[in-house]
Amino acid sequence: MKMTTRMAVSAAAAACLVFAGCGKKEAKQAESSTGPVTFTFFSADATEDMPFTDPVAQEIQKITGVSLQVDHPVAGDAQAIPLMMASGEYPDLIFAKGELTKLIDAGAVIQLDDYIEKYGDNLKKLYGDQLVKLRNSLEDTHIYNVGTYGVHSTVFEPDGNMQLQHAVLKELGYPKIRTLDDYANAIREYKKRYPTINGQKTIGLSLLIDTWQWYIDLSNPGNYVLGYPDDGQWIVDQQTLKAQYKFLHKDIYKYYKWLNEMNAEGLLDPESFTQKEDVWKAKISSSRVLGIAYPLWGYGDARSSLVAAGMPERTFAFLPVTAGPEYKDPALKDYGYSGGWGIAITTSCKDPVRAFKFLDWMCSEEAQILVNWGIKDVNYYIDANGKRARTAEEVERSKTDPDYSKKTGVGRWVHPFPQMGNAALDANGDHITVMSTEILKEKYLDVEKETLAAYGAEVWPDLFPKPEELGRSKHGQVWQYTLPTDVNERVTAADEYVKTALAQLVLGKPEDFDKGWADMQATLKSMGLEQAGETLSELIQMKLKLWQ
Repeated sequence: MKMTTRMAVSAAAAACLVFAGCGKKEAKQAESSTGPVTFTFFSADATEDMPFTDPVAQEIQKITGVSLQVDHPVAGDAQAIPLMMASGEYPDLIFAKGELTKLIDAGAVIQLDDYIEKYGDNLKKLYGDQLVKLRNSLEDTHIYNVGTYGVHSTVFEPDGNMQLQHAVLKELGYPKIRTLDDYANAIREYKKRYPTINGQKTIGLSLLIDTWQWYIDLSNPGNYVLGYPDDGQWIVDQQTLKAQYKFLHKDIYKYYKWLNEMNAEGLLDPESFTQKEDVWKAKISSSRVLGIAYPLWGYGDARSSLVAAGMPERTFAFLPVTAGPEYKDPALKDYGYSGGWGIAITTSCKDPVRAFKFLDWMCSEEAQILVNWGIKDVNYYIDANGKRARTAEEVERSKTDPDYSKKTGVGRWVHPFPQMGNAALDANGDHITVMSTEILKEKYLDVEKETLAAYGAEVWPDLFPKPEELGRSKHGQVWQYTLPTDVNERVTAADEYVKTALAQLVLGKPEDFDKGWADMQATLKSMGLEQAGETLSELIQMKLKLWQ
């Protein structure tokens, strides 16, 4: 659904009031089909057309008879789901992220409890005692979606933290990079020595803050450098479990003041707040960006391009950078499983039983191996020890071809479907995913091994605080929670304001920063974000009771 006019948006807002008053709709009881079927599927996380035609998708169709017609929000359009609610027309399957509450309130998605009991053997096996975390709330304990993200997971690699080119570290003699000041010093010195790279002006730190990416590249680093893990737009005290809208935290200004100083000195890419994703990736691929703060999944194709172009030294090293030595980088934090977001079946679904059976099959060991490893004897083989393995050629292809996933389907249909997780083993004790310490070490570039050796490490996690130092999250991750509608709307408004306010603060004069920050704090408090934090704190306590 791609209506974008003001008239359509106004109609959506008006009609949503009508739909919100409707009671929960009963699931259709039509008999399930057995022949080939195509389900429409809206994914709020998809950023491009995803034809269900790659080899893995074809294998899924062959086994299940199900094909998917995938739709996605256009250019970060936030009106897609409200417009669906206005029209009352929905896709068969929907991944709505944090807007699931609106769909539940509108009676737009069906309860899955009976389906799980009748047809959910694979799903029940995958989730086990974590199935309770899919419940909606204490007041409404029904299950409306099958969860996204791994149930049994560990962190094999740090991701999303501050990163620097291997070339920078080597040129400077592999200095200790522990704080934001250390990081800035490295960029400053290298940029001074090499004002151009391959004939183009050297860029210090480049950020991607175009649409939803601002949550990843502007918001998240602010709490990471203070030692707080990813709880979306919240910081949760692990002792009291009190939640606070992150931009009200007393110390989070440190990161943005640092960015302001980086900008004033010319070390921050001046286009960080305006550039599109393709432009940002092109800069990385050109080899001239010294530092980034984005997860690998968001720039993997640009990294592959550097390797393919014979410039592996221009790829990036993961570093445990914080605002000061008193903080611990939270990259290896163990969150446990949070439940929350997932795929729901809508009341418009033409065959809800068949749709659920498909989702249940996606929970099976067969499906999990297929979507993660690909096709046997094509993408992987069984070695002499009876374990799945990939040829050196396949590993190289996965590292250097930016379109590897699109062409093969390997990894393309993992998210946002249910996942056993990267710590899960199959019935033979083999890894469900291609993620393991041994496999990752095999994938390391020679330049990565060189950098790690220089720092006395074998793998990237060796450089970071260990999970046992950080403790396990009691509440999971707040960004996976389905927030109450009023809190969600309040936070959405605050986020829109903060994105603009931070741009003005970072790009403004250093002498104006403190006053601008104080003004932003006052505005957020006037918007009721302190009360929103109190509500979320109560929700966390309810979650813990719900999960018992």
